[in-house]
Amino acid sequence: MKAIRLEEFVKDLDEIKVSEVPNPQAREGEVIVQIVAAGVNFVDILYARGKHQNNRSLVRPPFILGLEFAGIVSSAPIGSQYSSGDRVFGSGLGSYAEQIAVKGASLHHIPKDWDFRDAAGLAATAPVSYGALITRGRLQRGETVLIHAAAGGLGAMAIQISKAVGARVIATAGSQAKLDIAKDFGADECVNYETNPEWWKEVLQLTNGKGVDVVYDPVGRVSGSLKCLKQKGRILVIGFAGTEGNIERIATNRILLRQAQIIGYRFGMTDRTDPGETAEIWRGLKVMWEDGLLGPTVFDRSYRGLESVVSAMKDLQARYVWGKAVVLLEHGRYGSRL
Repeated sequence: MKAIRLEEFVKDLDEIKVSEVPNPQAREGEVIVQIVAAGVNFVDILYARGKHQNNRSLVRPPFILGLEFAGIVSSAPIGSQYSSGDRVFGSGLGSYAEQIAVKGASLHHIPKDWDFRDAAGLAATAPVSYGALITRGRLQRGETVLIHAAAGGLGAMAIQISKAVGARVIATAGSQAKLDIAKDFGADECVNYETNPEWWKEVLQLTNGKGVDVVYDPVGRVSGSLKCLKQKGRILVIGFAGTEGNIERIATNRILLRQAQIIGYRFGMTDRTDPGETAEIWRGLKVMWEDGLLGPTVFDRSYRGLESVVSAMKDLQARYVWGKAVVLLEHGRYGSRL
């Protein structure tokens, strides 16, 4: 089959190539999925360059790149809840390939009225945002949440989840176009942190000087967020996509003075160590999408074929993408259902 397999970490994304590799063989309990669409994530760029913390032990060459997908079940073990022909989405290292073998627990049936492209971007965004905001952050109806990088894949999903529980959303982004996207996904107010370097002052104005209850931060803006956080507020640290490796340092007395709770959240670690919590997260998400409270967040540029993965990664790196970039693999027999 065709796949993007890395034999070593790369310095330049143009070094990434499509090659022929053996088809995956299912181990005990695994399901084989014919991949129709694959989501593109900033973590893919870090993995390819060996810059992610997981590259120290969990993800070492050789490996097939990619983390999330949607497709058709080719085979499943006896007793599985999945059958050949089922439309599914899921997560697992190795999604930039024509097939993948994953545990059944990593799969979910595609929501009604969603196509493969819609669903391919769910597995690496929806559970992260739900787990951070609801499970860890305890976001409540009537609270105000500040969502950074709100037009990104994580941010767009975070907006919808926050609105689903009745919270007020203040969104940040680096351009008016992206703020418009955040508005489309349900943000109540928007703040541009590129044109307004002291963006936290605007957040304070929007909250009548009180500050926000919760901050959702996937990019590394904890320092500024502390300046507009309500006393005893919560800051959810999801990632550092905006730091280019220069992770900020915070004077801990500022946390004390604000009586702030700084909460780190890694869905991948939770998934590995607490499958019960993962199952609870997906149950909550299923209720939301069945109630029509969650919608697709797919970027409107078309990427076709594994050869377009590098182009999608470059667009993501250049901050050109809003929502989720998704690559469609060339499977003609599924074309009418894409």
